[in-house]
Amino acid sequence: MAYHTSTTSRAVSNWLFIVAAFVIAMIIVGGTTRLTDSGLSITEWKPISGAIPPITQGDWEAEFRLYQQTTEFQTQNSSMTLDEFRFIFWWEWGHRQLGRTIGLIFFVPFVVFWMRGHLSARLKPRLFGLFLLGGLQGAIGWWMVASGLVDRLDVSQYRLATHLGMAFVILGVTIWLALEARFGPPPMRRGKLAGTSVALLGLVFLQILLGAFVAGLDAGRIYNTWPLMNGELIPEDYLGGMGFLQAMFESHAAVQLHHRWTGYLVALAVAAYAALIWFEPRVSLKPFMVILPALVTGQIALGIAALLAVAPLSLSLAHQFGAVLLFIATVCAAWTARRAV
Repeated sequence: MAYHTSTTSRAVSNWLFIVAAFVIAMIIVGGTTRLTDSGLSITEWKPISGAIPPITQGDWEAEFRLYQQTTEFQTQNSSMTLDEFRFIFWWEWGHRQLGRTIGLIFFVPFVVFWMRGHLSARLKPRLFGLFLLGGLQGAIGWWMVASGLVDRLDVSQYRLATHLGMAFVILGVTIWLALEARFGPPPMRRGKLAGTSVALLGLVFLQILLGAFVAGLDAGRIYNTWPLMNGELIPEDYLGGMGFLQAMFESHAAVQLHHRWTGYLVALAVAAYAALIWFEPRVSLKPFMVILPALVTGQIALGIAALLAVAPLSLSLAHQFGAVLLFIATVCAAWTARRAV
């Protein structure tokens, strides 16, 4: 029975912002899992029973034996002790458990809000689609992990980029719907800068995907100089003996170079966007004239610092969090521009 009907709901909006906060935590924990080489410590996908971690000594030894069958252990970690295994296990288990928690935090209020009539007809299918994306993301995560269990030291960089990209899609959609739940659906007529804002969002998203390839190949641990790459604008091993298309995604030098230069392109695009906002008479977009340049400047500074320090965990995670903040701000700018008519 419906008790409430409206196109807006602060309660629904608050709930979705909480879900978004958990997705951000998921991205950061996932980054930590990758950077500590913890992602292959759990070799089976058990969506339900996997929520219970090893309890007895025998349970831990059984999990360790499964990990010992992986190429990563046999090639790189053959001297690892059980205590060292526990460390990487907890990071991967925590990442998966956080995913299960997000599923519950989303699904239970979703059903309650639906039954009580707090969801508009427009939001219902969109939120259900978001729920399906969350389930798909879990499957993508296992698909990614499976790529690194045999004949590889790490997961496929292609699958890592897919997994991270989907996480940002889920984050962006969640924030977009949270804003819509609070302020209502968009007007029929699009704002003047709506198309430009979406293009900028696409460029930021592309840069995030390129960063995933850098992480997947550990390409941030080479050419740790700036602004040139060991004194060269384009390193001589750019192609790495590959064809151009293959090198774009598999050459360590090419992947890092593309991430660097796309970062500069994002900075120029943000500067141009800020200039367009300056001449835009409506005030709703004005805050982004300051927010976006400040975030992109900080993000580039963090990227350079992480590169020069050979990608330590702290700076790498700070750089990833900076990407999250820049992405959120760009989503909000695109949402605002869609309504600034």
